[in-house]
Amino acid sequence: MSNVRELARQTLEAYRQFLETADTRVKNSVLDTIAVLLGERISSLLDENRKDVLAAKSADMNPALVDRLALDEKSIRGMIRSCAEVAALPDPAGKVTDMTVRPQGFRVGRMRVPIGVIAIIYEARPNVTIESAILCLKSGNGAILRGGTAAFHSNRFLIRIIRDALQAAGINPCLVSFLESRDRQAVDELLLQDDLVHLVIPRGGEGLIRNVVEKSRIPVLKHYKGVCHVYVDRDADLDMASRIILNAKTQRPAVCNALETLLVDAPVAADFLPGILSSLKGKGVEIRGCGETRRLVPQDVQPASEKDWTEEYLNLILSVRVVSGIDEAVRHINTYGSGHTDAIVTRDIRTAQAFINRVDSASVMVNASTRLADGGVYGLGAEI
Repeated sequence: MSNVRELARQTLEAYRQFLETADTRVKNSVLDTIAVLLGERISSLLDENRKDVLAAKSADMNPALVDRLALDEKSIRGMIRSCAEVAALPDPAGKVTDMTVRPQGFRVGRMRVPIGVIAIIYEARPNVTIESAILCLKSGNGAILRGGTAAFHSNRFLIRIIRDALQAAGINPCLVSFLESRDRQAVDELLLQDDLVHLVIPRGGEGLIRNVVEKSRIPVLKHYKGVCHVYVDRDADLDMASRIILNAKTQRPAVCNALETLLVDAPVAADFLPGILSSLKGKGVEIRGCGETRRLVPQDVQPASEKDWTEEYLNLILSVRVVSGIDEAVRHINTYGSGHTDAIVTRDIRTAQAFINRVDSASVMVNASTRLADGGVYGLGAEI
């Protein structure tokens, strides 16, 4: 696997050149060119993506995962928009903060600098290739990208676009490298290159992430899974709660910000659960409920096991639990959740604030769908 080490060495060399020469204008010029090339090559990109989708269907891949793999003109326009949004963001590199004067008279400050070479290992979604690259470029980092084998043709084509844009700007195209080998041993070898690669970001299923963490000599930035909750409080607008739950569970069930566990406050459970569970089942959702849920809705609700409370289904399956108020809801979320995204539906501002303060998650939402957890929605320029 010496070619893996050589790939990492070339990326590090290109990063060092970039660090010395690139300024904000150059970075934004590259992002603008990537956007232009994406627009010019939509037809060819769709042809390459079609190869991946047909192969995935032939291999009987889960339909929800095929959906994540597939591109259309709208999703490519989304990539183009991400390039423009990231280009419009302030350049994070070189910004000095927290400048102080020490008693001896000298000044001490903190400057934001690039991390270096970042290896990003991810699964099906080809848009991650563009978003990973443009975020690394805007922040002054080099990148080694290794997408899932299911998206091989799409990713290889997108890397060609990125490298063409770098070359057009006079930048060493090795700044963004692509680990083409489909052999998993190539990834294992990459994870040993701690003298050439500075950070690894795995993005995908829990199995992929745990494998990277176990094998990497390089620091890893990760979260394992998205066990996302919606808690329907006794003071909730129940019509709003229904809309939020249906969106969070059924809009795109195979993504990490999809709803996996519904918690319902006991005083509203009898009124709320029959209707919402009927609507969910009408959209093909399998329900796994606690004892109280099954008592209130005895038809077609499977018993939930202890394992269900920690499960990231990534499918049309939902676990449901009746709880005795916000205290039990928060305890459940902090015990079984993954710290990704959790939401409360309530009209009581004090209950909402308590939920925000006490739930230990990256995104905590009030009267909103967990599907809103997204870098682009948050104004950070790209989904990831």
